[in-house]
Amino acid sequence: MHSKKLKIGIVADCKLLDPHYFHTIGDKYLRAITEGMGATPILIPALGADLLDEYLAMVDGILLTGAYSNVEPHHYGAEKNQSPVHDPQRDATTLPLISKAIDADVPIFGICRGFQEINVVYGGTLHEKVQNLPDMRDHREDSSAKVDEQYAPAHEIALTEGGLLATLVGGPVASVNSVHQQGVKDLGAGLKVEALAPDGLVEAFQSERADRFVLAVQWHPEWKVTENPFYLSLFQAFKQACLNRRAQTQ
Repeated sequence: MHSKKLKIGIVADCKLLDPHYFHTIGDKYLRAITEGMGATPILIPALGADLLDEYLAMVDGILLTGAYSNVEPHHYGAEKNQSPVHDPQRDATTLPLISKAIDADVPIFGICRGFQEINVVYGGTLHEKVQNLPDMRDHREDSSAKVDEQYAPAHEIALTEGGLLATLVGGPVASVNSVHQQGVKDLGAGLKVEALAPDGLVEAFQSERADRFVLAVQWHPEWKVTENPFYLSLFQAFKQACLNRRAQTQ
């Protein structure tokens, strides 16, 4: 029997905190689940694919978080690079988990790295350093600024007419923070754009299938989610998809 609260799976990063590895999840993501959705987070360790079926059977949805690491380039057909940080154990966990969740129609919400992971699973590719591309803005935060300033609104995004985000906002634009350097190069097959940055970079996408909730955003809506109506509406849309899926499977 299901408990009343939704259960949301959330994959950990695997980090070396000398001298040992730890499986870690940021507090802000856990609070977005508990406070923004009124749900219970189920932590999924970055141990690869072996336990994913068991975890997937426990949860009503999957939240894929941002991280300091980048998806390793070989997963999207690019050459090895000098990216600051990789997390191969997270790749080995999230990429098969996304595929399994899609097949099982489990709702997925991806944020920043999670946004990039979903695109890769759908066959898309990534820019490693958007700030080095001609005519593209620098989407990184000012690391010398206070955290509240780093996560403050940085630019507007243009919302796709008739899309989910435009419906949630009730208009064609929204303001978001910007804390990343990777970005979508080629959008994966089966995905459709939900929002663009002023320089044309994809900021949000969802599955083309109306009967499947796969939503991903490049910014960080988990930041103080209960204080930002737009950010909160994204988690509420995710929550509703999870409730719908639970009702269908009971």
